[in-house]
Amino acid sequence: YFKPFTVDHILIKPTWETIPEEHKDKLLVQIDPGTAFGTGMHETTQLCIRQLEKRVDQDTLVLDVGTGSGILEANSISTDRFHVIQGNIIDNQSVKDWAGYDKYDIVVANILADVIILLVNEIPAHLKQGGYFITSGIINMKEEAVKAAFAKCEELELVEVTYQGEWVSVTARKR
Repeated sequence: YFKPFTVDHILIKPTWETIPEEHKDKLLVQIDPGTAFGTGMHETTQLCIRQLEKRVDQDTLVLDVGTGSGILEANSISTDRFHVIQGNIIDNQSVKDWAGYDKYDIVVANILADVIILLVNEIPAHLKQGGYFITSGIINMKEEAVKAAFAKCEELELVEVTYQGEWVSVTARKR
């Protein structure tokens, strides 16, 4: 029952559906239900998509913390353009080193608020100056706790908070 839908300028569809004529000009992301956690319809995913769309171009280097299924492979992205590692960037030094330091234009994390709060102290080390930390997966009752964690981090400046349904996205920039 999963049918094509859009999030702003992006068309999300299962592989078995054709591209509707009225959406041929949109960026295409193919997701088959059951092969990924979610289908792109969830509010937290759409909040991230909108933040990424504002800040990503073809030269942007992105670190996706909590990437889930790695659906990129199903969308014609060559393996020389992305790498996947399983591990914990919060407390595993080898994962931190693998990710690299002062490297990324954007770090995105669409995971639980309590994990985002822990990431606030780790992610700045991996961002370039002026880089963005885009977060979502934050239920509205956790918004203030997440914003308080960002406020305590001198390396990050809160730049935008967006909402969809009962979900929140918090975006910060490395000073």
